[in-house]
Amino acid sequence: MSRRLAREVAFKVLFTIDVGSNDPDFALESAFGEEDLSRKNRDYVTQVVRGALNNQEEIDGLIRKYLHGWELERLSGVVRNLLRLALFEIKYREDIPSKVSINETLELAKTYHGMDSAKFINGILDKIAKRIQEDGSFIKN
Repeated sequence: MSRRLAREVAFKVLFTIDVGSNDPDFALESAFGEEDLSRKNRDYVTQVVRGALNNQEEIDGLIRKYLHGWELERLSGVVRNLLRLALFEIKYREDIPSKVSINETLELAKTYHGMDSAKFINGILDKIAKRIQEDGSFIKN
């Protein structure tokens, strides 16, 4: 399974936890039971999900700064969790270029929510990624 598909699984797990109020361990195990993932991709999914959850307060704070005229809680669960996934990768995963995170997230947005949401997400992620690069606020584990 490619990183792209593993990223999609990570998004689905984050969505399930957020919207369905599921326990993270249960959501991860359910996803692993449904998908035939390599050990490397299971590790990636687990790291991204746990990392996004552990840093959710900071990630959500970043999102809120750039949501002009919107509230985070009013965004669809798809958009909210795609933003969280991408921002975790952009801010904490040195091995993943920001452009890759953004492009992959936009493809997921088009699949799960449509072109308009992809444009909305792109605007937010692009601004945040540029700001993170400008001020050097990467927090790489």
